[in-house]
Amino acid sequence: MLFMIVYTYEPEQRNETTKRRLHQQRVIPEGMKVIGEWSFLGGGRGFMVLEVQDSKLLLKVFSAWSDLLKFEVFPVIETEEVMKLAKTGYIDIEEAPEI
Repeated sequence: MLFMIVYTYEPEQRNETTKRRLHQQRVIPEGMKVIGEWSFLGGGRGFMVLEVQDSKLLLKVFSAWSDLLKFEVFPVIETEEVMKLAKTGYIDIEEAPEI
């Protein structure tokens, strides 16, 4: 399953967050794959997409950073997959409002 992670930190935690990331290898447990990670140019937040076999793995990874970061977690699906489901009738698009 794919998850979009938005993590934030306070300005006074920037240096400690950066130091920890530089000096500690990011530990990715078996069953988790980082699809991508991006930093907000204005600072204070970042974005990750993770593919995770068991969502409990998120707890393991986040606990190592919970003293510095706040996490928002969103389960996501690729839009192409949604379109395939719509074509098969799995998603009822007849009831969708006109735009």
